[in-house]
Amino acid sequence: MLKANQIAGAGLDVFEHEPAVSPMLVALENVVLLPHMGSATIEGRIDMGEKVLINIKTFADGHKPPDRVIDTLL
Repeated sequence: MLKANQIAGAGLDVFEHEPAVSPMLVALENVVLLPHMGSATIEGRIDMGEKVLINIKTFADGHKPPDRVIDTLL
């Protein structure tokens, strides 16, 4: 859709095969690419730290952490 100009543009911060970025995306003039900086704000970092503490406390209390990752391929 970007290549066909069906949408005006995109700002991307996360890529499918990081750290590699698709050369097709790099070649597009209607795409802005950033190196995983979307969370680099004081508020974002504080929120991430609070999530870590909640997950650790929940696990330590014998419960399933709310943000656990489950590998569905196993």
